Amino acid sequence: MSKRVFVGMSGGVDSSLAAALLSEQGYAVTGVFMKNWTRDLPGFACGWEEDFKDAKAVAVQLKIPFMVFDFESEYRSLVVDYMIQAYQAGLTPNPDIMCNQEIKFKLFLDKAMKLGADYIATGHYARTQDAKLLSAIDESKDQSYFLYRVSEEALKHTLFPLGEMRKSAVRREAAKRGLLTAAKPDSVGICFIGEVSIKQFLLSELGEQPSGDIIDQNGKVVGRHDGAIYYTIGQRHGLNVGGGLPYYVMSKDMAKNIIYVSSELTDSRLWSSEITLTNPWWINGVPKDMSKSYEVKCRYRTPAQPAHLAIKDGVVTLKLDDAIRAASPGQSAVIYSGEVVIGGGIISAGH
Repeated sequence: MSKRVFVGMSGGVDSSLAAALLSEQGYAVTGVFMKNWTRDLPGFACGWEEDFKDAKAVAVQLKIPFMVFDFESEYRSLVVDYMIQAYQAGLTPNPDIMCNQEIKFKLFLDKAMKLGADYIATGHYARTQDAKLLSAIDESKDQSYFLYRVSEEALKHTLFPLGEMRKSAVRREAAKRGLLTAAKPDSVGICFIGEVSIKQFLLSELGEQPSGDIIDQNGKVVGRHDGAIYYTIGQRHGLNVGGGLPYYVMSKDMAKNIIYVSSELTDSRLWSSEITLTNPWWINGVPKDMSKSYEVKCRYRTPAQPAHLAIKDGVVTLKLDDAIRAASPGQSAVIYSGEVVIGGGIISAGH
């Protein structure tokens, strides 16, 4: 009897091809559309209905059963509220990571297993091996950074059919099969909400924010901001500061509603060689070898940096070989051992 796999189908080319490949490999595939967010925002229509129609049309093409899992209330409380509260606290959270942890690889997995699935699958660019999480072959598309808070137990029941493929090949293989989503552009923006900026989203949720001073490295007021929650450490653009010099956000004082900036890229307050993490997450258990060098990504698009780990009383410290700029509290630092993701945590401080 064929193994049953429920494929999360978002209406995009990646998940469409994932479903097609698994069906060709002999799995009994069921397509599932997760309805996580349906609300329009001012000036922005949520594209969930189009995505739903595309996912359903591909399922019809593939002659596989199709279901809808409604997680809208859970998504609101576990992902959106988390994101808003983090911004209000002056942090820069990553909602995609929380969505993977709480929705796709927990709620979706649990519901699929209760309905008789042996596995779930998604169109993520990542790999699994012996319940370990590995980076994808296509480094430019690798999404393992966003998956570091997925559990070992979830990985035992997860398939990533695209992990060994390059994006160009995915488009080509989807077109070869005549999939309706083969040429559909990749989605950008907030996970499931769509192509809306964080600032637009926060404005729609929280309304106008109080303005405040922007103060430079010499203690001089050089401008006014339109809401401290909108700015992240290291940010250069959108500061609305005159004088011709580029300024970089060094820190924020949410209580006093002040943003501190520097026009000196070499300012030591912009750089960190040691990073403290909270809420650590270890996929296959706490690493035991503290003498070896690991690789760390402190942002999705930044190259991995060599670092050593120190863990004391549950507090994780990363000691980087080379200082990095703009370690932003609230973002995730993801720790690799070669191509294996061992875990990571939320950046609380850099120094």
